[in-house]
Amino acid sequence: MCSYVTEKIEVAGSGKGTRGWFQLSHACIYLDHPYFTPLEHTLNIDFIDEAAGPEARVAVELSPDSARALIRSLEAALEGEHVTPASRARQ
Repeated sequence: MCSYVTEKIEVAGSGKGTRGWFQLSHACIYLDHPYFTPLEHTLNIDFIDEAAGPEARVAVELSPDSARALIRSLEAALEGEHVTPASRARQ
Protein backbone atom coordinates (compact mmCIF):
# COMPACT_ATOMS: atom_id res chain seq x y z
CA MET A 1 0.00 0.00 0.00
CA CYS A 2 1.28 3.47 -0.84
CA SER A 3 2.01 5.41 2.30
CA TYR A 4 3.17 8.64 0.65
CA VAL A 5 5.89 8.68 3.32
CA THR A 6 9.19 9.70 1.82
CA GLU A 7 12.45 9.48 3.68
CA LYS A 8 15.08 11.88 2.39
CA ILE A 9 18.63 11.64 3.64
CA GLU A 10 21.89 13.33 2.83
CA VAL A 11 24.46 10.95 1.36
CA ALA A 12 28.09 11.21 0.35
CA GLY A 13 29.11 9.16 -2.65
CA SER A 14 28.82 8.84 -6.42
CA GLY A 15 26.32 7.45 -8.90
CA LYS A 16 26.57 6.55 -12.56
CA GLY A 17 23.89 7.83 -14.91
CA THR A 18 23.50 8.17 -18.66
CA ARG A 19 26.21 10.85 -18.81
CA GLY A 20 28.67 9.05 -16.56
CA TRP A 21 29.60 9.47 -12.91
CA PHE A 22 28.29 12.27 -10.71
CA GLN A 23 28.40 13.20 -7.03
CA LEU A 24 25.40 12.29 -4.87
CA SER A 25 23.82 14.67 -2.40
CA HIS A 26 20.65 12.84 -1.30
CA ALA A 27 18.68 9.62 -1.40
CA CYS A 28 14.88 9.56 -1.38
CA ILE A 29 13.20 6.33 -0.26
CA TYR A 30 9.50 5.61 -0.57
CA LEU A 31 6.97 2.80 -1.08
CA ASP A 32 4.79 3.41 -4.12
CA HIS A 33 3.57 2.07 -7.43
CA PRO A 34 6.58 1.37 -9.63
CA TYR A 35 7.22 3.10 -12.92
CA PHE A 36 8.76 0.08 -14.66
CA THR A 37 8.84 -3.03 -12.44
CA PRO A 38 5.82 -5.32 -12.98
CA LEU A 39 4.69 -5.33 -9.33
CA GLU A 40 1.85 -3.63 -7.47
CA HIS A 41 4.21 -1.78 -5.09
CA THR A 42 7.97 -1.39 -4.80
CA LEU A 43 10.40 0.26 -2.47
CA ASN A 44 11.81 3.05 -4.61
CA ILE A 45 15.17 4.67 -4.04
CA ASP A 46 16.29 7.74 -5.95
CA PHE A 47 19.96 8.63 -5.59
CA ILE A 48 20.33 12.25 -6.68
CA ASP A 49 22.51 15.33 -6.87
CA GLU A 50 19.99 18.09 -6.24
CA ALA A 51 22.30 20.80 -7.60
CA ALA A 52 22.78 19.04 -10.94
CA GLY A 53 19.12 18.61 -11.90
CA PRO A 54 17.12 15.61 -13.16
CA GLU A 55 19.95 14.12 -15.22
CA ALA A 56 21.90 13.42 -12.01
CA ARG A 57 19.58 10.68 -10.77
CA VAL A 58 19.77 6.93 -10.39
CA ALA A 59 16.40 5.30 -9.69
CA VAL A 60 15.91 1.82 -8.23
CA GLU A 61 12.64 -0.12 -7.76
CA LEU A 62 12.81 -3.19 -5.48
CA SER A 63 10.25 -5.73 -4.38
CA PRO A 64 9.66 -5.55 -0.61
CA ASP A 65 11.45 -8.91 -0.12
CA SER A 66 14.42 -7.72 -2.18
CA ALA A 67 14.57 -4.48 -0.21
CA ARG A 68 14.64 -6.38 3.09
CA ALA A 69 17.37 -8.72 1.80
CA LEU A 70 19.36 -5.70 0.63
CA ILE A 71 19.10 -4.11 4.09
CA ARG A 72 20.41 -7.29 5.74
CA SER A 73 23.25 -7.56 3.23
CA LEU A 74 24.21 -3.90 3.65
CA GLU A 75 24.37 -4.31 7.43
CA ALA A 76 26.41 -7.50 7.09
CA ALA A 77 28.85 -5.87 4.66
CA LEU A 78 29.34 -2.92 7.00
CA GLU A 79 30.03 -5.35 9.85
CA GLY A 80 32.43 -7.41 7.72
CA GLU A 81 30.22 -10.50 7.68
CA HIS A 82 29.42 -12.79 4.78
CA VAL A 83 25.70 -13.26 4.23
CA THR A 84 24.72 -16.48 2.46
CA PRO A 85 21.24 -17.36 1.19
CA ALA A 86 20.87 -19.77 4.15
CA SER A 87 21.79 -17.10 6.71
CA ARG A 88 19.38 -14.64 5.08
CA ALA A 89 16.55 -17.15 5.55
CA ARG A 90 17.31 -17.41 9.30
CA GLN A 91 17.09 -13.65 9.81
